[in-house]
Amino acid sequence: MLKMTPKEITERSSLKINPCKTCQPVGAMYAALGVHNCMPHSHGSQGCASYHRTFLSRHFKEPAMSSTSSFTEGASVFGGGSNLKTGVKNVFDIYNPDIIAVHTTCLSETIGDDLNAFIQDIDIPEGKYVVHTNTPSYVGSHVNGFYNMMSGFITYMAESTGQSNGKTAIFPGFVNPGDIRELKRILNLMKVPFTMFPDQSGVMDAPMTGMYAMYPKGGTTIPEIMGLGDCDKVLALGELTSEEPANVLERKCKVPHSLMELPIGIDATDKFVMELSQITNEEIPYELEEERGQLVDIILDAHFYFHEKTVAIFGDPDTVLGLTRLALEMGMIPKYVLTGTPGEAFVKLANKLFDQYGVTGCTAKAAGDLFELHQWIKNEKVDLLLGTSYGKQIAKAEDIPFVRAGFPVLDRYVHSYAPIVGYKGAIRLVEMIAGALMDRQDRDASDEEFEIVM
Repeated sequence: MLKMTPKEITERSSLKINPCKTCQPVGAMYAALGVHNCMPHSHGSQGCASYHRTFLSRHFKEPAMSSTSSFTEGASVFGGGSNLKTGVKNVFDIYNPDIIAVHTTCLSETIGDDLNAFIQDIDIPEGKYVVHTNTPSYVGSHVNGFYNMMSGFITYMAESTGQSNGKTAIFPGFVNPGDIRELKRILNLMKVPFTMFPDQSGVMDAPMTGMYAMYPKGGTTIPEIMGLGDCDKVLALGELTSEEPANVLERKCKVPHSLMELPIGIDATDKFVMELSQITNEEIPYELEEERGQLVDIILDAHFYFHEKTVAIFGDPDTVLGLTRLALEMGMIPKYVLTGTPGEAFVKLANKLFDQYGVTGCTAKAAGDLFELHQWIKNEKVDLLLGTSYGKQIAKAEDIPFVRAGFPVLDRYVHSYAPIVGYKGAIRLVEMIAGALMDRQDRDASDEEFEIVM
């Protein structure tokens, strides 16, 4: 289908073709699903909620529950205040969550619904909570919606009692449940008392038990969110995803934060582990040293197959920066680095990585689309494509090896259970990258050059 993409690049200012992102409410819904006994609520039409739920379910292969204000023609003209009030009452009466997290849509934002005023007029049952955030679909991306929802929870619920709870708050960024489980494993190895917020592990990777649970066991609890204001510190992972909620918490409760790279690759994971070591003054356990050594050993063993290979990387900004860092550590050349999320900070951070590793001729772009990435590749081909499922059509059209990573991955299974963060996650990525390049070598080899031992 994409073979018709022209090689000639035309400057575009008001048109995206094959976007490299989705809309804010998807991220807001995912953040709310990381809170225990929480019902995400889409303040808009049924179609919006259906699309957002479907998008998440296709990536995680799990049901993504949510309710909706169910706008019709009347609400679209006169506002959705009464729909929200009725909806919140029905959700508490029928589905009995502890908290409802409301996010807006492009429709309610265009009307100008004042959710803050609506929620103040709602008769909320005792012991229950309703929070909200604004997530206009036509601004930013799902990454913006994710951290806006986090900020909404913090604004409504985080409290400072003036006494430390001895914990470190971890904001994991927009990652899979498998990544969150890996972060928690490292935190436990380092003996760091922590609150993970949000925490989709145990929710979006819940096991099959034979019994349907509307609210699985996982998720950050309400007392834990309230206790964020008493944490000693926040480790905000993902420079472009976690900074805003960390700033909101610091302004409200005076909790300081360290803004860190998403721990993908050797260097970023080293920094994360060293930061944890400084918190507890504990020595780094041998288990982590061993994993790091294994990762370095694997990269050295297989470097013949990926050294100086060019790669195009695309997806969410912090994930792309992490994958770019790992590619550079492997000796690869990240020829094209692209995210659909707006923000020139992404370009500055990517260029900083290019300078740090001394590579030239690489291009980074924010608010880009996959049509443009395809055109770049048509003009100068790369050896590997690394990103979300939306790259598979480019990979097929240009006959390029393709490794899936990030969000969304819609055409494969298990990926959300397996981490890409930490040393273990990097080992998995190196295995996938090396495997894709070696498969290509096998495919292109003549009978005389076809080797069993590689």
